[in-house]
Amino acid sequence: MIARAKNSILFIIVSAMLFACAKKQTDTTIVPRTYRMGFQNFAPRPVFDEYIQSLNMWSTRADAAMISVQLPWDSLLAGVTPQAYITNNYSGVVNYWRAKNFQLWILVDPANGLDRSSDAPILVADNKSIAQTPIQQLYRNYVIALDTMLHPEHLGFALETNLIKGDSPDSIYQGIKLAANEAAADVRAVDAQVKFDVSVQVDYAWGYGNGGSFVGVDQVFTDFPFIQELGLSSYPYFSFSDPSQVPLDYYSRLVIGRSTPVFASEGGWTSANINAAGTIINSTPQKQQDYINREALILDSAKAIGWFSLTFTDIDLSAIPAGTNPDIDYFAYLGLVDVNFQPKPALSAWDAIFSRPLKPGN
Repeated sequence: MIARAKNSILFIIVSAMLFACAKKQTDTTIVPRTYRMGFQNFAPRPVFDEYIQSLNMWSTRADAAMISVQLPWDSLLAGVTPQAYITNNYSGVVNYWRAKNFQLWILVDPANGLDRSSDAPILVADNKSIAQTPIQQLYRNYVIALDTMLHPEHLGFALETNLIKGDSPDSIYQGIKLAANEAAADVRAVDAQVKFDVSVQVDYAWGYGNGGSFVGVDQVFTDFPFIQELGLSSYPYFSFSDPSQVPLDYYSRLVIGRSTPVFASEGGWTSANINAAGTIINSTPQKQQDYINREALILDSAKAIGWFSLTFTDIDLSAIPAGTNPDIDYFAYLGLVDVNFQPKPALSAWDAIFSRPLKPGN
């Protein structure tokens, strides 16, 4: 009886020790993430039901959402008010996100998202430019309407600004610079809370496609002094053959000496081979999964506040409207699911990272 009791006590003590060790190991290996994670609502084809299917699928693995699009220049030039356009296109989905307690990032792109050397295609076709004062006013009106109607926590005024400065005519860059600074003043006059940002192209800042030398983004902070947070756009499969080659300070080096928070505003790694316009890129679904894990480490190193993928699904190239810039081919396989909503290996990597607890206060 006594021996049996001693054995029982010993079992309880050992079990308690093992449980404590297991709990300690779990607590120390699950590192909290500092960044919210999310997507822009996206579908493989311009089909309403597929947008809904995509939304239902990605919103279970997110705690933030993004609207990152070019201005609807065609509608604005045709006389559609910003308020009417926003009501028809964004108010419903933003209400859905708010019901899920998502934070909202809005990034406004006044330029050409697929060709940073040019104005937006609609402006070019109409012989107009962001360099012109009336076009800048349309932009300003639209930005202030986005803020006052949708109340984002984070508001971006221009995308890949360093790449625009490097590739576009100076008139375009100066037009964006002036319009963005004036729009920031417009918004701040009515909203003291929203955080301001622009985005930069990380690969370009490191010298890839820019002579091979690290140039950083200091000029961006000079040209857009309202910056409180910095968006980071990165597509490193153009510059590296394997995700393991991307430096862990790929993001953090851009803000050394500054207290500016950063977030991944767009980017990713293709899951398939690409052969477009004479450029060949070799990749696999496994490399894409490896990159998701690598980017998490890069974001951890930078103590980032957000991580967004603009394309939750792949792009069905057969459904792309005629006249679309063929450079879209480079970005067709960035989704975490394919064009039929079938998960790719990268989705499980994203889910594992999302399961990490969000550090309190972020």
